[in-house]
Amino acid sequence: MAPVLRKIEELGHTGTSLKGARMGLLDKIEQKIEGAVNGVFARAFKGDVEPVEIAARLQRELDARATVLSREKRLVPNHFVVGLSSRDHDRLAPYSKTLNAEIIPELREHAGERRYVFNGPIVIEYELDETLPTGRFTVESQASAGVERGQAALDADDDHTHVFGATPRLVLEVNGVRHPLMAPGLLIGRGSEADLRINDPGISRKHAMIHVSGPDISIEDLGSTNGITVNGQKCRQAQITDGTRLEIGTTRMLVHAPVGS
Repeated sequence: MAPVLRKIEELGHTGTSLKGARMGLLDKIEQKIEGAVNGVFARAFKGDVEPVEIAARLQRELDARATVLSREKRLVPNHFVVGLSSRDHDRLAPYSKTLNAEIIPELREHAGERRYVFNGPIVIEYELDETLPTGRFTVESQASAGVERGQAALDADDDHTHVFGATPRLVLEVNGVRHPLMAPGLLIGRGSEADLRINDPGISRKHAMIHVSGPDISIEDLGSTNGITVNGQKCRQAQITDGTRLEIGTTRMLVHAPVGS
């Protein structure tokens, strides 16, 4: 397909069309992901939703949702859910990891230039919305508190949850972000070795471990300073089921099965 990204003249140049002016606003981020679009994505998208459209839409989402924190800083969303039609969802699924690897650094750069701040790592998810026609997509966004996934957990996500249409049996929801509970489990803490890092001063570097073995799921305190609370009760170890409420430090978590699982 013909390249969808192209160099255009500055907006003030005489004769610049309205369409050209609009594209000019997105030129930088489009150039950054040109290689991906003209490579693997070009083979998958033929007149449907194009990756560059998603990238541009997420950039506009930052601008539209920026909230003033101080004279020099504005908070922007870091968690995005992109709704896709059945056809577009099927086409995009195999390339989601590559697409996100191209988009996320550019969103960070865009935010840096405009003094935007994120409240946590950038997460981009793609969901099927059968009500959407081919070629149309939606974006929902929110600012989620500082929760990060360690590499082991990210690898598990790649194996189990980035295959679109697959829904984990149970998830741990923290600040609006869902973390699949997959074997062997998750190390929760504030340190860099944790699978699930939470920036909470009440949480120890290695605070608790969620063990997952088949249908059996439990949480164990690892000798933390402040302990763990399960369904309102302080404990050292407890079983976890659908609906279990956890409190670690000042952070509240919920274990549940997503709708449709």
